[in-house]
Amino acid sequence: MLILKPGDLRYSEITPKPVYLNRRRFLAAVPAALVAARAARGAAARLPNVGKSQFSTSEPVTAENVVTRYNNFYEFGTGKGDPAHNAQNFKTENWTVSVEGECARPRKFSMDEILKLAPLEERIYRHRCVEAWSIVVPWIGYSLSALLKQVEPAPKAKFVAFQSYWDTRQMPLARPEIAGIEFPYVEGLRIDEAMHPLALLCVGMYGESLPPQDGAPVRLVVPWKYGFKSIKSIVKIKLTGGMPPTTWNMANAHEYGFYSNVNPNVDHPRWSQKMEQRLPGIFKNHPTQMFNGYGEQVASLYSGMDLRKYY
Repeated sequence: MLILKPGDLRYSEITPKPVYLNRRRFLAAVPAALVAARAARGAAARLPNVGKSQFSTSEPVTAENVVTRYNNFYEFGTGKGDPAHNAQNFKTENWTVSVEGECARPRKFSMDEILKLAPLEERIYRHRCVEAWSIVVPWIGYSLSALLKQVEPAPKAKFVAFQSYWDTRQMPLARPEIAGIEFPYVEGLRIDEAMHPLALLCVGMYGESLPPQDGAPVRLVVPWKYGFKSIKSIVKIKLTGGMPPTTWNMANAHEYGFYSNVNPNVDHPRWSQKMEQRLPGIFKNHPTQMFNGYGEQVASLYSGMDLRKYY
């Protein structure tokens, strides 16, 4: 497996000297708070103690400068280069994620709590956009199920709804008349999809905290679905009994279904999905795999379903 190794932290610069000289004390005080604080200022922070993952692909990783400069994040503009330019001053201090709805213990999580909730893993995932381009990214996080279990989902909870941050003071382009979609951005999964080990609550990439244009400070990564399902900058998660609305399905239900599993046999109405453009390449010469190559792990979730109907 290809596992990128984060560079060494400069311990003496981020912790008092007495702690620096005592490794045990330093590790006991692992700087999750520092990571959260630097992310709040828009500065990338190295993520410490990131483990390897059994879920990583061995495919070559896409260069960081490609992934961080080619983004769909309509809150910061509709052009691929707009988010990297427009999101640099995005402030995320005092960030919380509210988890509520059909659960026994609804609560809000601070970023410091999220960073400490479970061991961080680097997971090298294929990422396939509905627009027929793809990348391979070393995300950092842990299974979303670790967070959901904290609130004890009720039997009535059949779906999980997600909501992105939205504030036109920070995101002046995040208006329907400019972006062509409604805000705040919302997404959803069935609860069994959300609880699947591959569904990643992501706090970093390339060894560091997430940059603003890639969904800082916390996002979802669902590698077997088209990229727009992997909602960025999450502020709310709600467990529900019914299927929640999702942004692109509301914008154009004919083109963007609720499930949006990667499927080379179901074309987008305006282009084929059989091939994809693996960035930074310029041609669509990479065969698209069913479930983006994760079929062995997730195909059983859709047993008996007509995936042409439930697209």
